[in-house]
Amino acid sequence: MAFLLYLFLFFLFNSRLNNAQGPPSPGYYPSSRVQSLKFNQGFRNLWGPQHQSLDQSGSGFKSLKNYRSGYFGTYMKLQPGYTAGIITSFYLSNNQDYPGNHDEIDIEFLGTTPNKPYILQTNVYIRGSGDGNIIGREMKFHLWFDPTKDFHNYAILWDPNEIIFFVDDIPIRRYLKKNDATFPERPMYVYGSIWDASSW
Repeated sequence: MAFLLYLFLFFLFNSRLNNAQGPPSPGYYPSSRVQSLKFNQGFRNLWGPQHQSLDQSGSGFKSLKNYRSGYFGTYMKLQPGYTAGIITSFYLSNNQDYPGNHDEIDIEFLGTTPNKPYILQTNVYIRGSGDGNIIGREMKFHLWFDPTKDFHNYAILWDPNEIIFFVDDIPIRRYLKKNDATFPERPMYVYGSIWDASSW
């Protein structure tokens, strides 16, 4: 009887461990668990719709609705060559609802010059506008591949306790909620843009 009880507890304990929610591990592919959304079903053009093709640049789009949490991803292939001053970004923001006091979660590619790699920058801003009152932090990453050669998946997983940034389903940054003042909790829209930031 004790042996059967031991087996029961062993299987119960193992099944709970296997179903536990924790940080992603190798073999975990969040992008395969979500359904893609067609552009016109979930987004609208903000500016430059004539440039939303593979051979043009300078455009922005915004989701039709805002979100309090979720998995947000995109497939991107970056422009090769001289792109210094150009920012290609995919981000969450509520800047139109809270001007000067907005929240933002960003994946940005900083433009580059030939023979130098792109830098991926992640940002988490809370109640700030770039005026020195920002709560949050930027982090820069050098990728292990050339993002101009093929399309890659870039994603943000935002839940009430943490934000995880992914590149091809590999977590590259985890931002934990320490308290309400340092974590975005207000609804945000999803944006994408490519723009000239050389004067910024």
